[in-house]
This record gives sequence, C-alpha cells and structure tokens, in this order.
Amino acid sequence: MLHRKRVMIALLLLIAPSLWAQDTKMAAIEKGTFVPLYGATSKKPAQVKAFNLDIYPVTNAQFLVFLKKHPENSRSKIIALFADKSYLSQWQSDFNYGTSNLSNAPVTNVSWFVAKKFCQCQGKRLPSLDEWEYAAMADEKRIDARTKKEFNNYILCWYEKPKAYANPVGHTFKNYWGVYDLHGLVWEWTSDFNSIFLSGESRKDKDTDANLFCGSGSVNATDLMNYAAFMRYAFRASLKARFTTKNLGFRCAKDKK
Repeated sequence: MLHRKRVMIALLLLIAPSLWAQDTKMAAIEKGTFVPLYGATSKKPAQVKAFNLDIYPVTNAQFLVFLKKHPENSRSKIIALFADKSYLSQWQSDFNYGTSNLSNAPVTNVSWFVAKKFCQCQGKRLPSLDEWEYAAMADEKRIDARTKKEFNNYILCWYEKPKAYANPVGHTFKNYWGVYDLHGLVWEWTSDFNSIFLSGESRKDKDTDANLFCGSGSVNATDLMNYAAFMRYAFRASLKARFTTKNLGFRCAKDKK
C-alpha cells in the first residue's frame, strides 16, 4: 500500500505542471469607457471593447510547459535580441525553475517578446494598455475604484513590499470582474506598453525606437494625485521590450467573440 501511494505521488508530481498549464480560466470583461491617466481627455474617454482576461498571471509551471514545447525560448538558447542577460535568471536551469520558486508563483524575468510569444501559442495575446488599466481599476465591488483612497493606498503599500512576486497566484483580492493579482503580486507586460508616450499619430511617428523604448512625463495627465497610476506609467517608461526584471510578469487576454 505504501509503495502504491509513493508511485501515485510521483505520477502526480510528474504531470502537475501539465495540469496546471491547462488551468487557464479567463474572466469576461464587459465593454466600457474610462478616462486613463494619459492619452485621453474628459470629453473623449478611452473605449474598451469586451474581451477575456486570464484570471491569474502566468505561472512558473505554465511557462515550463511552454518552454518544453518551444525550447528556442529557453534561457540558454534565447537570442539576445529578444531577452537580456537576466532572462529567467532565478531559474535553476533551462527546464527547472528550482525548489526556491513555487510552481504556482508568477513567472518573472520574462521579456515582452517572449511573453507575447507565449500568449500567441495559447491562441491569445497580451492585453492592451487600456484593457489592463480598465480591468485593474476595479476593486472587489466597484468597476472603477480609482477615487477610493483605500484602494490607492493598498496599491502604494504593495509597491513597498519586498518579494511579493514570490507568492502564489491568487494571493490578492478577487476584483469585480473575477480577476486576481492585478495589484499586489507582480507588474505585468501589456502589448503596447510604450504607446502613450509617442506623439502625433502614435505608431506612425518616424522617430519611434525599434526596441519599443518609451519616455515618461506628467504632461496631459488627467489626475495629478493618482500616484499609484503614475508609478505604473513611470515603470513602463523605463522599459524596452527585451528587458526582464524579477518583479515583472504577464497574463494573456483574448478577443471576445
């Protein structure tokens, strides 16, 4: 009997990453409008179409399954153009995230290029900046909690906490849409993280950096007191698409049919 239990445990450990990788439930985000911190005026708020968003950020176990299917994205084989030297630096090896990293903790130190590839391989995509901000402005009960002092203080307090990225997904509150961890666990890539910092016709600008570099500033901000949002935009301003950091992860989105 004891031997049989050990065999069963071994089998469960072997297939656990695959089972976890299949657990990619998505929340339905209804269409709506909102005034973002940048890029819109009160007369013309941003319009967000209905879409689906992963309930949790992508985990180490899910990312491991992806790497085994697409080994060209592993740490030793990734092309330098697509990821910097700290890419998956916290992992023990190409296909081993190590005992110090939880299987259900969000994968971090992943570049925008590889995050985008992961989502595409799932038949999904990275959420846009507007989609992410729209979903993330909700607390447990309200679609838009940005004017609540407690909500913004919660976000700012998270920014001060060390190693929050090491916690398992689902560690934070479930928001109005049924999405976890938009605040309180990791920062997350968006498909167009640099777009608001381009002038004129945005992506038609001739001087746009090919590496998706973005600048920062508070010109035309709609709410100069929204420090929590300012910090998110400032963080994005420091990024290029090949950059990786230990507190930056991602989740996938999908168009709603």
